[in-house]
Amino acid sequence: MANLEDLLEKTSRTFALSIPVLPEPTRGEVMIAYLLFRIADTFEDAAHWPPERRIEALEEFQDVLIDYSRDRAERLSQKWTRTDPSQHAGYRELIREVPFVLECFFALDPQAVSSVRGHVTRSADGMARFVARSRGSVLRLDDLDDLQRYCYVVAGIVGEMLTDLFLLRREQLGAIARDLRKRAAAFGEALQLVNILKDASVDVSEGRRFLPSRVPRSKVFALARRDLGTAAEYTLGLQQAGAPRGIVEFCALPAELAWATLEKVEKEGPGSKVSRLEVFAIKQRIDRALDSGKPAVPTRG
Repeated sequence: MANLEDLLEKTSRTFALSIPVLPEPTRGEVMIAYLLFRIADTFEDAAHWPPERRIEALEEFQDVLIDYSRDRAERLSQKWTRTDPSQHAGYRELIREVPFVLECFFALDPQAVSSVRGHVTRSADGMARFVARSRGSVLRLDDLDDLQRYCYVVAGIVGEMLTDLFLLRREQLGAIARDLRKRAAAFGEALQLVNILKDASVDVSEGRRFLPSRVPRSKVFALARRDLGTAAEYTLGLQQAGAPRGIVEFCALPAELAWATLEKVEKEGPGSKVSRLEVFAIKQRIDRALDSGKPAVPTRG
């Protein structure tokens, strides 16, 4: 998994911290699934491409997931790479390594492949629909409902996919499966809303206006706090049901980082980030809570 781990390190900050704590085989499944979603995200974010080109790439990616061949993956990877899909060096490398990532993906457990493929193609299809709404390469969301629909496409579906992988081969979690699935999309929405609030200034400069102009920021912050409360319930449900510690920790870390980021952005404005020292302190706090049997994500008022 060394090459996959290298790609993960180069394309993610939070997931590069949280994925390694997962138990196998879930760890490998989630790592590859993250990279697949990141490929789709790279095409969606390619604001320097015209919308038609971004939609084409998203559709080509869906097609190769459904009707895979190594030759086809290599041809598409070369085509995408020639047209410079991203200014981010890690994302460009990921697009070059699409054939390798797909080869690893299709070597996974068939149940995992089926679930992940279904969720990734749904997300890529939804991304293409939002890209199609761009005017002059700028996407504007209309209202809070529109923002939530967007968050579902790019992050809520990820939460549903992760839930499927957590439940796979773990009969002891069957009793809470319904509750997990009910909360999964809101967990993903929470993390995406925090990212949108944090990156608002950068997004505008790159042709994305995710925060609807007619919606007060206070409403978006309130929705993010509500969703983070749901994320805490999701994580506690796993913890109380006896899920492997690594799965609980995997969920707790991004949830707690999101809370810390949200508080910083509220006080200091867009662009505020949690420092490496603060990340370390949060991780230590989660470890202490798990060691003592306390909730990994505390309830907040």
